Amino acid sequence: MSADKVFVDTNILVYAHDAAAGEKHSRAKALVSQIWNDRCGVLSTQVLQEFYVNIRKKAAAPVSTAEAKQWLTDYLNWEIVVNDENAVIEAIDLEERYQVSFWDALILHAANSAGASVIYSEDLNHGQQYADLVVQNPLLE
Repeated sequence: MSADKVFVDTNILVYAHDAAAGEKHSRAKALVSQIWNDRCGVLSTQVLQEFYVNIRKKAAAPVSTAEAKQWLTDYLNWEIVVNDENAVIEAIDLEERYQVSFWDALILHAANSAGASVIYSEDLNHGQQYADLVVQNPLLE
């Protein structure tokens, strides 16, 4: 992986920490480790919020509040995009332009505003190009 900025979607983070997720856990954990090593990771406040809720409530092996809080605190060392009022309005435009959900449009906006070249996600379509961003699903075989 190059050291270009990469945006990581919530599902990849959850799999990286959910040991009960099998092969998805292994792949996501390796990717997130590489991103840590390359110091090129970007997240948004939306992803951090979703990560906390999902790792606590929806993961195959939910974790304690303290453990989830520690992981979230660690991720604050990455570049964080704050979704402000402008992000919300611009996401509405992206939602219409690309015919994606509003939540995915917020992800696209955050990744683009940080200057990321890649979005790692299981939810968006692998290989899809959104302006200067390309989606990669690291969980595919």
